[in-house]
Amino acid sequence: MPTAPHSAAATARYDVIVVGVGGMGSAALWQLARRGQRVLGLERYDIPHAMGSSHGISRIIRLPYYEDPAYVPLLRRAYALWREIEAASGDEILVITGSIDASPEDDEVFQGALASARLHDLPHEVLSAAEVNARFPAYRLPQKIRAVYQPQGGLVASERAIVAHVRAAQAHGAEVHARERVLDWQVASDRGGVVVTTDRGRYEAERLVLTAGAWASDLAAPLAGLAVPERQVLAWLQPQQPEWFTPVRFPVFNLQVAEGRYYGLPVYEVPGFKFGRYHHQGETGAPDALRREPDAADERLLRDFAERYFPAGSGPTMALRDCMFTNTPDEHFILDHHPEHPQVVLASPCSGHGYKFCSVIGEILADLATGDGTTRHEIGFLRLDRPALRPQG
Repeated sequence: MPTAPHSAAATARYDVIVVGVGGMGSAALWQLARRGQRVLGLERYDIPHAMGSSHGISRIIRLPYYEDPAYVPLLRRAYALWREIEAASGDEILVITGSIDASPEDDEVFQGALASARLHDLPHEVLSAAEVNARFPAYRLPQKIRAVYQPQGGLVASERAIVAHVRAAQAHGAEVHARERVLDWQVASDRGGVVVTTDRGRYEAERLVLTAGAWASDLAAPLAGLAVPERQVLAWLQPQQPEWFTPVRFPVFNLQVAEGRYYGLPVYEVPGFKFGRYHHQGETGAPDALRREPDAADERLLRDFAERYFPAGSGPTMALRDCMFTNTPDEHFILDHHPEHPQVVLASPCSGHGYKFCSVIGEILADLATGDGTTRHEIGFLRLDRPALRPQG
């Protein structure tokens, strides 16, 4: 095998190796490097890349979390850390637009968001569909919809954040290799660390953090059947009333309607407003087998939604892009140590709603991979041994 530019003749040693330098992995790299750890990041594709779950320009961030109010303290820390990496990089990463969580009044989206807002004393307003439509004219919500408006919601510039985290980690001495695929890892029985083998070299470390996205279960047997990749497609349509779809006039949304649950963001960088349908068409499978190129059926599904609920935004298509969800059975994250090898930390992809947490997940992973392996963050509901992930019967 020819020697790659960053290969070493002897096995290189590190404190921590991070496999997968996407949203979570890049944040973990920064957190580890700023703590003085000698850290290596390994990424099989480019940095950033369009093969996983972190591309597509922007991601929603919202505070009144209907999925579980236990996420709200993590979100508060995530906001603070997004501002820290923004300050360290000098780049715009967190953009505040306000957020809308909306559904029929008896649905879990409205009820859960309202419960989270009340429990954590978040500033919020409860709005009727008519009030949403009057305040934010891009919206055309049907009468039965009720909404929680929260002024601190917004978007995270997802690819820019990965670059910022990597550059900040490198400034603290981190080593990062792109286009280097991990083939295997093993416990180094003589020292209790790990040995990672790639298509370019062999590396040793005291601890290993696996943030391999949709490929996580290929590298971590405990995630097999618990981290299932799913094809997702996003659309950007040119608004016919562009002034209604700017960040200052268009809050990000999380909307349950008869056709499914959809999410969307204002015009930002790409000249179109961005939106998608959670679980799109329900196509799951191995990450390398899922089809990549969006087609006319994908576009029609998304355009039908825009024409009904955001008609002033349903102009010409500006972009269609695929990405991947990787879903757990209960759609909560997995953040934990490997059950057989405590020197290995596992982080599942986040079931389509996790990018907003990447900054704080990076901090949690750094906690789990250093010192006594504990974290001050309350992540019991995200542990691998939770009841929802145990075999039934």
